Amino acid sequence: MISVELARALRDAGLPWEPTSGDRFVVVDRGMDDQVFVLSDMTVEIHHFPTGPVIGFNGTTEWALDSLDQDDALWLPAEDQLRAVLGAAFVRLERTADGFAVVVENDGAQRRTTGSEPASAYARAVLAGLSRPAGLAGSSAAARRATR
Repeated sequence: MISVELARALRDAGLPWEPTSGDRFVVVDRGMDDQVFVLSDMTVEIHHFPTGPVIGFNGTTEWALDSLDQDDALWLPAEDQLRAVLGAAFVRLERTADGFAVVVENDGAQRRTTGSEPASAYARAVLAGLSRPAGLAGSSAAARRATR
């Protein structure tokens, strides 16, 4: 799982999130950064209201938290979701002495990003692509497909 800091950087760089069942997230800046929640059709789910998406905590007796604006949640994308965002640019995942490296190719040039685990290497590759002037081609569409 990627770190809260890396997830925050992805969000700030513009990686869109369309919440779906199975997505992991944290409620940041409320003393709960280390508590990971999972969207589920039974316990925690997304509700669509005219004012925007709200994450609802259904049947939670030990909490006083009934719902949460989506903007108050920080998505922790999974390895497969990050790989899907990279799309056709993804070349390979390599094991390194310190962890893992993701190799992507854009405009004929290959780039390597590293991380201690595969998800972190993928997240750094997505972040690097979002930070480029041209961005990740189709990243919004790829992110939507990745979260479905």
